[in-house]
Amino acid sequence: MNIREAIILAGGLGTRLRSAVPDLPKCMAPVAGRPFISYVIDHYRRGGIERFIFALGYKSEHFEDFLRTQLDPEAYGLSVEKEPLGTGGAVRLACTKTSERHVLVLNGDTFFRIQTDALGEFHERQAAHCSLCLKPMQDFDRYGVVELGPDQGIRSFREKQYYPSGLINGGAYALDTGHFLEEALPEKFSFEKDYLEAFCGSRPLAGLVQDEYFIDIGIPEDYERAQHDFRNH
Repeated sequence: MNIREAIILAGGLGTRLRSAVPDLPKCMAPVAGRPFISYVIDHYRRGGIERFIFALGYKSEHFEDFLRTQLDPEAYGLSVEKEPLGTGGAVRLACTKTSERHVLVLNGDTFFRIQTDALGEFHERQAAHCSLCLKPMQDFDRYGVVELGPDQGIRSFREKQYYPSGLINGGAYALDTGHFLEEALPEKFSFEKDYLEAFCGSRPLAGLVQDEYFIDIGIPEDYERAQHDFRNH
């Protein structure tokens, strides 16, 4: 399956990053001379994404000005929250503006250099409602751990704590919008807690391990690391 459309969650307040980037949405933070989200867009365009839906909230006007200079009008759409809906509510609103049944869902403040075609093929093969890209990590406590069964179905989500090693949710998903929009969920909800974790075991959720470059700029230390990484690569 070739996935051609992506939803990018780009409405986060970035409170932990406010000391480093006080006046911009988190994923518009400058990294090596460019807005961070521009690297995300470039990577997924190379991976076959032809159209993006940007789920916006906080200071959405910054995105509208930026996107006019980056993408042709037919290559993107906007999904703007009137009030914060949580990650799940933002995804659901954006799903109503997609034209494809199967889409990528991405966090705009995270760069995960996944192989999009491999995720699409895996998602189709698993007949999953949602397929997660998982990143192997060592010695961490910032993320929870995702456990897989032998069939690569999601077995459980474990809370944040110190782990010597494990698979983390990389914030890149292939989503079947048809099944997702049929779920009885509140207007405001968390995609991670109220959808993925709540339906683990009762819906076909799958996990594909991709050991590729990953960075989440949500904290100042990793924002500084991104400056170095993207300047040198």
